[in-house]
Amino acid sequence: MKRSLTLLVPMFFGLGTAEAQTPTWHEDIACIVYTHCTPCHHDGGAGHFSLAGYQEANFWRNEMKAATQVRYMPPWPPDPNYRSMAHERVLTQQEIDLIAAWVDGGAPEGDPVNALPVPTYSDGWEIAEPDITAIMEDYVIPSSSSDNYRCFVLPINNPTDRYITGLEVVPGNTAMVHHVLVFQDNTGQAQILDQNEMGPGYTSFGGIGVPSAKLIGAWVPGSQAFYTPTGMGIKLLANADLVIQVHYPATSSSVQVDSTRINLKLSPAPTLRNLSIDPVLNHVAPTLQNGPLVIPPNEVRTFHSRYTVPVAVTITAIAPHAHLICTSMRSFAVLPAGDTIPLVDIPDWDFSWQGFYAFRRPIHLPPGTQVHGFATYTNTTTNPRNPNDPPQWVTLGEATTDEMMLFYFAYTPGTYADTLIVVDTSGTAYYQDCTFGLATGVGEQVSPQRVEVWPSPASDVLHVRYDMPGAELRLVDALGRLKRAMRLDADVVRLPVGDLARGLYVVELRHGTNVERVKVVLE
Repeated sequence: MKRSLTLLVPMFFGLGTAEAQTPTWHEDIACIVYTHCTPCHHDGGAGHFSLAGYQEANFWRNEMKAATQVRYMPPWPPDPNYRSMAHERVLTQQEIDLIAAWVDGGAPEGDPVNALPVPTYSDGWEIAEPDITAIMEDYVIPSSSSDNYRCFVLPINNPTDRYITGLEVVPGNTAMVHHVLVFQDNTGQAQILDQNEMGPGYTSFGGIGVPSAKLIGAWVPGSQAFYTPTGMGIKLLANADLVIQVHYPATSSSVQVDSTRINLKLSPAPTLRNLSIDPVLNHVAPTLQNGPLVIPPNEVRTFHSRYTVPVAVTITAIAPHAHLICTSMRSFAVLPAGDTIPLVDIPDWDFSWQGFYAFRRPIHLPPGTQVHGFATYTNTTTNPRNPNDPPQWVTLGEATTDEMMLFYFAYTPGTYADTLIVVDTSGTAYYQDCTFGLATGVGEQVSPQRVEVWPSPASDVLHVRYDMPGAELRLVDALGRLKRAMRLDADVVRLPVGDLARGLYVVELRHGTNVERVKVVLE
């Protein structure tokens, strides 16, 4: 039976104390897996194997535990504790612990009466009625011991400038498409490159081989369609071609075929605030402060890029980019008053997992703001991704074994009012509003006390009633991050929450080993 999500929850646990039980699939783990994992890990999905159901998840249980313990899965390189991004794919520590406890406890199925319906996935488009849809010619992916970066020109009929408000990449072969970069080219140069090479498309690493081409979108496994914030759009130039660069991993098969599609939603308005996407922080002077970008063998070097914002702008997304020996990338902004705004931190850079990350709300940068980017490159044998053994000199370039340092920003002239635009709340949308592991925590005991939390929903203040004096009250967000902590000195306490992001939270009350939890929603 599915437990309901509520704010006013009298919780009675009977007499005495109950030991925490081993999590079960139906009561705990299915909710986590169906929310975070099966959007990729289903038949035909990008995850290459399915976790849709107890039998399949049980078969892959040890791999699930190993991948989640080190936070390799779900793939989400940015550190959520540095800045929480829109549409994050991140497990809370509680979810990770529950998966481990389930596996260590023998992966019990639980009571089928409590089973959630197994999610189903269609091959339909998220942008069901695109204004422009373009699909590449069928491409037979050749057998190769190295990765294949192939560019395809997708001509579209767009005689006038328009504004993109939605962009969706639909991989034709989710088992083989690792990531896709989407550009527009109004010079015709990409068509020439395509004509000069046999077969569909042409090979190009890094970009599409057209310096003036503009990046307008990207896709990695788990990505959804990208939508611009209200009132903003990406200008699609008249008579431009769409050009996609598709990354196909090495394969021993010679029968794999791909035909990736791009869907665009265009604004009916003739003009919108234009969102530009440019590598504002980059690897050349005068932006690069300590160049040139050269990494000698057996050395670790950190490079710093800086840019001073000349006019007021609003930034909506950021996309770091580097190659193989880069090991970390971080960016932040320093306002004229001296305040620091964290933008993105990728402490373990992996070329195989890079994306375009939107902010939960647009960020306004006044004139004089300094935007900084740092990237560290480890050109030693301790770097498992170093392609050279022994290490060789690495310099700036387009090849796989060269390096880059770019931070793409989506930006537009703006005002502080743009920060009121909501792109994504901080709450996780759990599959069918399912819940898990709230009555008993892993390794904890549950007291027979009563908790009440109100109002429903909350906006400025939460009231918490708990008849255990001296208990510790904690408020954590959906990612398990502590937002409030206090000791109870009264039966009813007021907890200010007006400054917190809207979304799902958990009120925890602890007294010794006793713990009670209540889900709350802030709106």
